[in-house]
Amino acid sequence: MNGQNRADIYPGLEVDIILKKDQRSGKLTRGIVKDLLTSSSFHSRGIKVRLEDGQVGRVANIVEED
Repeated sequence: MNGQNRADIYPGLEVDIILKKDQRSGKLTRGIVKDLLTSSSFHSRGIKVRLEDGQVGRVANIVEED
C-alpha cells in the first residue's frame, strides 16, 4: 500500500518514509510511526509522520507483514 490515505496509517505501523533531505534522491528510511502530522485524510505525496526515533517524513510505502 502507498501512504497517501491517512486511514491506512496509525501509530506502531512499520513504514518507509522519504525525509525532506532525501526527496531528490528518493532514498527511503524505515521506521515505526509515532505521530501522524498531516491532518487531511489524503495527501498526494504521502501522509507526513514522525517516527519513534524522531525523524519526520512522508510515507512512501507501508511495510506489509508476511
